Amino acid sequence: MNRLLSAAAIACSLSLSACSVEEGELLGEAQAATAIAAVETLAAADLAARVAAGEVLLVDVRTPAEFAESRIPGALNAPLSTFDPAAIPMEAGRETILYCRSSHRSGQAAEMLSEFTQGTVHHLEGGIMAWEEAGLETVAEPAPAT
Repeated sequence: MNRLLSAAAIACSLSLSACSVEEGELLGEAQAATAIAAVETLAAADLAARVAAGEVLLVDVRTPAEFAESRIPGALNAPLSTFDPAAIPMEAGRETILYCRSSHRSGQAAEMLSEFTQGTVHHLEGGIMAWEEAGLETVAEPAPAT
């Protein structure tokens, strides 16, 4: 009888350990995917150097009104309220970098884009406020004629 219980206990233990391995492998795969997807900030001076070298595509995630008021030259507008990672242009040889007013909204959009691409996404640390504080160029749409 003891042998029968021992055999059953061993079989049950082996069965449970097999489940643990499978779950562990799945957990490892999920962790690997998470490790690939990441969000990092980029200082205004570093972004300015990349912009000057033509290495980036800028995406402003502020509202259209904020975008019209002041933006980094060459930026596209993709407001966070309607942000769709699949609609963000990704160009070979150019990194897509996001920004907003202070880096809060661009951080949220960067997380969404990072999860979509399963890659690292950068956004401007301190947003356009930091860009302007660094004395870097911005443009605005001219006010409508009255």
